[in-house]
Amino acid sequence: MFDELRKYKSNDHFFFTAKDELSDVCNAPKHGMGVYIVHALKDGYIELVYIGSSGWVMQEGVPMSRKGGIFDRLVNGNQFDGHRKKTWKQKVIAENIEALDIYWYETFDKDNADIPAVVEGIIIQRYFDVHGVLPRWNKQY
Repeated sequence: MFDELRKYKSNDHFFFTAKDELSDVCNAPKHGMGVYIVHALKDGYIELVYIGSSGWVMQEGVPMSRKGGIFDRLVNGNQFDGHRKKTWKQKVIAENIEALDIYWYETFDKDNADIPAVVEGIIIQRYFDVHGVLPRWNKQY
């Protein structure tokens, strides 16, 4: 669905369950900037539930990674009125989700200079074009 992400060579994914600590299983870079896509695995189905990004570019063109990079944004970023390391566990339990499968892509690195928020917007638009709504954990864009 998101062919534009194929060009990013620095990418990976990891699984998170209610038994895990997010900081233990997260393999996203601690100095990188880019986008991440969260899928919920439940009852044999896969649902894309969230699209996000980390990092920005300053007016003079200097990239500014969040302290701790994509890793910190995933683990300590706020969502559902708290840090993801707590709220994602609560959400997985409350929704009877077997696991989250989180994919991340570095969009601004030595090989690419794509602003994370722009890439996030493109893939959210692709999702919206197909489904007519945002992923259910994205409250707005």
